[in-house]
Amino acid sequence: MASPVIASGSGTGPDPAGADTGPAGGAIEALGRRRLVLRRFLRNRLSAAGGVVLVLLFAMAFLGPLFYPWDHRTQDDLALLTPPSPEHWFGTTKLGEDLFAQCMRGLQKSLLIGLLVAIISTALAAVVGAAAGYFGRATDRSLMWLVDLLLVLPSFLVVAILSPAFRGGSWLLLVVLLAAFQWMITARIVRGMTLSLREREYVKAARFMGMAPWPIIRRHILPNMASLLIIDATINVGTAITAETALSFFGFGIQPPDISLGTLIYNGTESALTFSWLFLFPAALLVTTVLAVNFLGDGLRDALDPTSLRGRRRD
Repeated sequence: MASPVIASGSGTGPDPAGADTGPAGGAIEALGRRRLVLRRFLRNRLSAAGGVVLVLLFAMAFLGPLFYPWDHRTQDDLALLTPPSPEHWFGTTKLGEDLFAQCMRGLQKSLLIGLLVAIISTALAAVVGAAAGYFGRATDRSLMWLVDLLLVLPSFLVVAILSPAFRGGSWLLLVVLLAAFQWMITARIVRGMTLSLREREYVKAARFMGMAPWPIIRRHILPNMASLLIIDATINVGTAITAETALSFFGFGIQPPDISLGTLIYNGTESALTFSWLFLFPAALLVTTVLAVNFLGDGLRDALDPTSLRGRRRD
């Protein structure tokens, strides 16, 4: 049995009004919905600009170092604390390290951490929330007890306490720690939506036909929350980047000799009023990245949410 988005056009022939409700009609309806979502998104100029800026940041972070003559570990002994110039675009540090190369390295790390944390936390929220809402009873009580427990814990303090224990390990451990405290609220929302969706006719029909619970959740429950999960993942990227930067700033995140935007901002803080480029460029990249992600998330919310007034305007 198909989900409601597909079921609306899954008949076997033309309806009384003459509209094609066969498989071709369902495909056309889905294509029309995608075009409508794209038109809503592009109409929001800030969101479209945020998406473009985010793509450019990814390209600059991962492709820029391939064409830039300086490496983030290379030291230029003839250029110590020099301001931005054609040779060193963002200037150099007190050791002669090229700040642009370091910023690109830090941006790589921050973007990867934000993306991985968003994927893991959103997937965890979807699985836990859907399982709690669909199975109910003891499963629901135990999972929601875990959610409530994690919600009352001060996540920043817990991560800060645990981080030194993993010092010298892979930065992926920081991803796991951040993702572990970023899924609970979304899981509660998914649970509430699942409680409603499990009573729909197509879900009951799937159960009657003998379909197992997890295939029902995968094929009929979660697809109807796709817009929520996409928006949540987008927002989580910005939240994770900010959290990683704050932890690295206080010495609990990425550890030397590795680099992130947080470590660069921390290193440049003491020179913010003297050699200002050491602080301004990493901070500007951080602000630009978080703003771009937030604008993109706002645009996706308005485009995917049919109840949004901004999304429906001039449709």
